[in-house]
Amino acid sequence: MSTDLAPVARTAAEDAGDYLRERFVDGTTDAEYGTTDVKAHADREAERRIVDRLRAEFPDHAITAEESGHHEGDGDYRWVVDGLDGTNNFAAGIPTFGVSVAAVDADTDDPVAAAVTLPALGDTYVAVRDGGVTHNGESVSVTDGETPPVEAGTVAFVIGHPVVYDGPGRENADEIRWELGQTAKRCIQTWAPVVHWALLSRGGLDGFVCLHPDEREQIPGELLATEAGCRRRAEGPLSAFAPTGDAAEELLATAVSVREPLD
Repeated sequence: MSTDLAPVARTAAEDAGDYLRERFVDGTTDAEYGTTDVKAHADREAERRIVDRLRAEFPDHAITAEESGHHEGDGDYRWVVDGLDGTNNFAAGIPTFGVSVAAVDADTDDPVAAAVTLPALGDTYVAVRDGGVTHNGESVSVTDGETPPVEAGTVAFVIGHPVVYDGPGRENADEIRWELGQTAKRCIQTWAPVVHWALLSRGGLDGFVCLHPDEREQIPGELLATEAGCRRRAEGPLSAFAPTGDAAEELLATAVSVREPLD
């Protein structure tokens, strides 16, 4: 069934991505700016297009979307939708943003299919449980056989909303990011996680560390990473992904060594 879900996820993500690319190129990035967040009008429209397509294809499936919330359904699968990941970047004219559409088993929440589109780059990634990852239709993996050691690699670090809006938690996250930067050659704190998950899946990054990640980005990201060959290590709210188990363990150990309890 996941092979039936994946084409719909891809079509929905690319449709929203086409719309976002037009708005981005035209400079039509009207948004509501707050002290902690940005809400772009295009975000809501991109999400609406995705939700409408999913409802048309699978009317009994539940949908969880960032802007419109939860849409009930009693089918075998639930969709997790982020119509615009990287809204701050989009609104600021920075081309690092993406769209993600993922399906999970309704009973277990295990991801089974996902599509991520990077509109400004014209890239689409599709992952299927036990079916690998494609980038614009071509199979990809996290390494081409040349896996650098952690100290020579570039890793991404993402924090979820439970950390973003918590003062002590945010300070702790900053310490983790600093330590990861000492362990690896470079640590990027990402505000558009699906973009960096996509890069990881084809070997563009060498690792990914997550602290209390948000579901809408983590579900497609983890599926991309693991289906592309990443190893996962986790402890509490922290998880690390890398092409080898040793590298994932080293990244996790670095993060855990400075983490204060945030459970």
